[in-house]
Amino acid sequence: MRTTRVLVASAAVAAAVAFASPALAEESGAEVEGSSQSSVEGSGQDSVEGSSHSRVIAVPSVIARGGQLRISVSDPKCAHGMGWVSSKAFEKTVRLRPGMPATATATIKRDARPGSYDIKATCNGKTVFGPDAFTVIGGGAQGGLGGSTEDGATGADMAVGGGLVAAAAIGGGVFWMRRRAENRA
Repeated sequence: MRTTRVLVASAAVAAAVAFASPALAEESGAEVEGSSQSSVEGSGQDSVEGSSHSRVIAVPSVIARGGQLRISVSDPKCAHGMGWVSSKAFEKTVRLRPGMPATATATIKRDARPGSYDIKATCNGKTVFGPDAFTVIGGGAQGGLGGSTEDGATGADMAVGGGLVAAAAIGGGVFWMRRRAENRA
């Protein structure tokens, strides 16, 4: 009898996870495979004078206004000497610390407009671009009624939730009916 309960509960949980995960991953735009990298690279379209091996990486890839952004520039010209990184969203042009990769920390303007921004790195006369290297988001979460009216559950979220509730209700009803029949016998 206990085995039946455990099997029913396990099957319900497995079904819920199996059916909900792909829908949520698709809706969020997340990559299912290879999504362990938390930085954003220029998706192979980095424009570099004379080299295709240079990369500009910004971490985190999504940042709020006023936040600190870590930038890494992988290019031999940036390993030694002086280098600078700039973006329309930075408070000021920031000096790169030499190394492989060269690194810098930039502060995002408090009045930066939400959207994607490029990063331009200049090292010893060479310029490396990181197109759409990071995204600035608007303000923090809204409190009160305003936060609940702009964003919320989509139709897909409601369908998945309703399906899970219905599956749980049907599973519970079947279990209750079988248990009731066992007690009568």
